[in-house]
Formats: sequence, C-alpha cells, structure tokens
Amino acid sequence: MFTTAVKYLGTKPKPAMKAIVPRFRPEQNQTITRAVFDILKEHGPLSVAQTWERVQEAGVKELTSKTQMKTVLRWMKERQKLKQICNHVGPNKQFLYTTWFTKPSAVNPARSQPKSS
Repeated sequence: MFTTAVKYLGTKPKPAMKAIVPRFRPEQNQTITRAVFDILKEHGPLSVAQTWERVQEAGVKELTSKTQMKTVLRWMKERQKLKQICNHVGPNKQFLYTTWFTKPSAVNPARSQPKSS
C-alpha cells in the first residue's frame, strides 16, 4: 500500500493547456468566426477538409491557410461556439465540427443497412 501511494504521489500532473489566441484584429476575427459559423450552420457537421473547401468557396479573404482555420475552429470550440463530435465509420474515426444546435439526426449519416431478400 505504501508503494502504491508513493507511485501516485511521485507522478507529476499534466501541465495546463494555454488558451488559444487568434492572431487577427478584432474586426477580422468577428468576420471570420461569423463566416465559419454560418458555413457550419448551413451545411451541417463538416470535417476540417470539408470546412476548408466551403471557406474557399465562400471567399473569406482573411483565412489564408488551413492551419489558420484549424486554429480558429479550436478557438471557437474553446469558447463553446462550436462542438466537435466523433463519428465512427467502420474501423476509422471521423471528427466533425458542428454548431451546438444541430439536430442529432443530421449528425449521424445513414449507415448502409443489410438488404432484405
């Protein structure tokens, strides 16, 4: 029992994650977050790649790279403007971003059902 207590007391806790701070001017930040939120609200749960395609189609000039968009998505998730869901597709996982008010039926895509003879 003593060795178990020493083992747990001897481990260090994980360091706290630093808050994400987007490096845009406030007016740019508002424009970007509104555009991303509207895209996700209109087109349902999207992966990062699908969101990037929609942002490029929408013509958001302030986002110049997918990495910047990922930072914005993480910041919006941290601020509870978006949520991230995990969708198991076979043996793989697919992470999707969505708004908080998306209906659960729209989140889970229709799985292929066995054909009845």
